[in-house]
Amino acid sequence: MGAPERIVGPGELLRKYGLAPRKSWGQNFLHDHRVHEEIVMASGAEAGGRVVEIGAGLGTLTMHLLQTGAEVWAIERDRDLCDVLRKELGGVPRFTLFEANAVTFDYGRAALDSARVPVVGNLPYQLTGELLFSLLKHDAATGVWIVMVQQEVADRLCASPGTKQYGAPTVTLGRTRQMTRVCNVGPGSFLPPPRVNSTVVCLSPRDQPFGVVRDSAGFQALVRAAFGQRRKTLLNSLSVLAPKAEVSAWCASAGIDPGLRAERLDASEFAALQRARETEADA
Repeated sequence: MGAPERIVGPGELLRKYGLAPRKSWGQNFLHDHRVHEEIVMASGAEAGGRVVEIGAGLGTLTMHLLQTGAEVWAIERDRDLCDVLRKELGGVPRFTLFEANAVTFDYGRAALDSARVPVVGNLPYQLTGELLFSLLKHDAATGVWIVMVQQEVADRLCASPGTKQYGAPTVTLGRTRQMTRVCNVGPGSFLPPPRVNSTVVCLSPRDQPFGVVRDSAGFQALVRAAFGQRRKTLLNSLSVLAPKAEVSAWCASAGIDPGLRAERLDASEFAALQRARETEADA
C-alpha cells in the first residue's frame, strides 16, 4: 500500500467506526479539501521528505500529506482515533503513528539527516499556546509550522508593535519565527462547526533570530513580565524582576526609554533588554 487512493471524509469515518467528536477535547474535524491542500502546499511536503502532524485525528489531512510522497509522523492521543488511523493507514509504509501527547513530544527526533522537518496541525484551541511554546523548545530542529488556530489568535500572532493585539506571544515567537497568514477558514469547513472563525498560520524560521539572547527562558520571562501589566511603563512592569534602579540600568544599556510601555517595543528591542539583563547578572 503506497498511499490512499481516495481521501475519506471525517463524516464517513465517524459513521464507519461508530464514533462522535469529543466536545471536552474540542474535536472539530476539518473536511474542506481546499484547506487541506493549502496546508500541504504551505508545508512543502514532498517525496523523500518527512513531516510531523499534530493531532492527526481521523487522518484526513494525513491522507493528503501521504499523497505527496512524504513520510508522515502522526501524533494523536485519542485511543479511539488511533485505532481508526491504524486500520485506515497502518499498511502505508511511510506512515508512523505516535500515540502520544503533542505537548510533551520530542520533535527533535524527527530531524531527517539534520534537515529541519515541517510541522502541521489543526491545533486544539484550548491548547494552542501550550503547543506553540512546546514547539519553540525544538525551534532549531523544526522547519515551518503550518497550524490552524482561532482567528483572534492569528490576529495576535501576526500583530505589529503598538496595536492592541500585540502581546507576549507575538514577541516571544516572533524573535525566531516569521508569522504570516495562509488562509482563513469558516466554521462550515469543520465537522461539527465550531462557534469561531479559524485561520491557518505559517510560522517560518528566520535566517537569523530577530535579536540574539543567551538565555531563551530568561527572555520569555522578561517579555511576560513586561506585558503582565501592559498599561504600566517598562520601569514599573519589569520591577517584578528586579529593583527599579536595576531595570533603569538595563534600559539605559539597551538604549530604551524606561517610560515606554511594552507594546511599543519589537522583539529585537526586548532582546537588547535581555542582553543588558544578562550582562548585569554576569557583573
